[in-house]
Amino acid sequence: MDKTTFTRTALTLALVMAPGLAAAGVSAEEAARLGKDLTPVGAERAGNADGTIPEWKPAAQRTGEARKGVFPNNPAIDGDKPLFTINAQNMAQYESKLTEGHKELLRRYPQTYKLNVYPSHRLATYPQKVLDETVKNATRAKLEGVDNPSGAYVGFPFPIPKSGAEPIWNHRVKFRGSDVRRFNNQMIVQQDGKFSVTRIVEDVTFNYANIEKNPPDELKPGTDFLRYLSETLSPPRIAGTYILVHEKAGFGTEGRSAWLYAPALKRIRRAPAVCCDNPYEGTDGHQFYDQVDMYNGVLERFSWKLVGKREMYVPYNANKLAGPAVKYADMAQPNHLNADLPRYELHRVWVVEAENKPDMRHTFKSRRFYIDEDTWTVVAIDNYDQQGQLMQFQEGHLVSYYNLLVHTTQPEVIYHFNSGRYFVTAMNNEDQPYDGTATYPANYFEANTVQNRASK
Repeated sequence: MDKTTFTRTALTLALVMAPGLAAAGVSAEEAARLGKDLTPVGAERAGNADGTIPEWKPAAQRTGEARKGVFPNNPAIDGDKPLFTINAQNMAQYESKLTEGHKELLRRYPQTYKLNVYPSHRLATYPQKVLDETVKNATRAKLEGVDNPSGAYVGFPFPIPKSGAEPIWNHRVKFRGSDVRRFNNQMIVQQDGKFSVTRIVEDVTFNYANIEKNPPDELKPGTDFLRYLSETLSPPRIAGTYILVHEKAGFGTEGRSAWLYAPALKRIRRAPAVCCDNPYEGTDGHQFYDQVDMYNGVLERFSWKLVGKREMYVPYNANKLAGPAVKYADMAQPNHLNADLPRYELHRVWVVEAENKPDMRHTFKSRRFYIDEDTWTVVAIDNYDQQGQLMQFQEGHLVSYYNLLVHTTQPEVIYHFNSGRYFVTAMNNEDQPYDGTATYPANYFEANTVQNRASK
């Protein structure tokens, strides 16, 4: 990696915290930059020197737009035309701004793979309470080791990160609404382009980053920061499968409680394997549990390093790809996603590297994360096997729901370089978009409630 392309190179020094030591928030002087030369969530407000990355100009929430039934859209930018295309023939000109995964796809499929690059737009923001509490979190939030945050409320815990684990926590607990229902359809695409679809509906309640809770929950070990329930609708062989998760801060079994209802057994049971590199139910091994939402779950199996910030071409404002006009058959092509559909823009991203600890097993020896500075969303990950070879590439296509001020990735793609297949998840093109009006009773995310529902 060309280190001359990184900014803030001082961040590379002494950024890996010693295990067990608690890192306090930043100084009041540093925190005072938030809302000034830094945005309230810690991004650089200004554009870059040559104007290819613009100044941050947040869009207002669309309060007159329904909170359900609306796909991500922005008429002001959806009509943009590509500025240029990166392909196998000219990739050397742009390689300092490409992930290793993108370069590998360009090398492997020179006749069909490309990146269409569009004008960059920085419109993403969050509700005012999230912004205000993020500024406060800068001096009050702490992180012990890599899995035990404390002292944070509602907003991003670490807007001015000092360790590699802190941006990951920002991604994990970012604002997504209060109660949400969404479709999470998935497909496994074979080398010849044939695919099969799994339909899943997900219900989530957010205890942390919830602007409606009063008093708000603190992000601390042992406390649920979200509760999640998924139901598989099809195909018939796995329909009726439920996964229930209580997501907590903390490590090991303290970091997540999970249950699985299998139709064949007709009962719900604790699922200790809902972790790390265990295969997610129904994906035929194409997605690990810690690859859901790009990355989630405990951090303890890796050492984390904050490398710095870098200008990169990343998937952004992917409204066309996530919209109802595009069907799954339009997306699925041999070897890779239909290259005419994604939109790439130049943005600054935080780069975080994770190294598998020698005494804690994982399929990946190392991972390199690329995290959007404006939303703290992981938009790409290079995953390396235990021999140091690039094994997988994860790509999250960022979209914004301006009716909710929620920013997420739709779809997410995992390219398997060892098999030539790829896995696409977080699709709802042929179903419904986010429902931000959902509400759930207090006992909805309890194991006995799921048992009663599933067995009817």
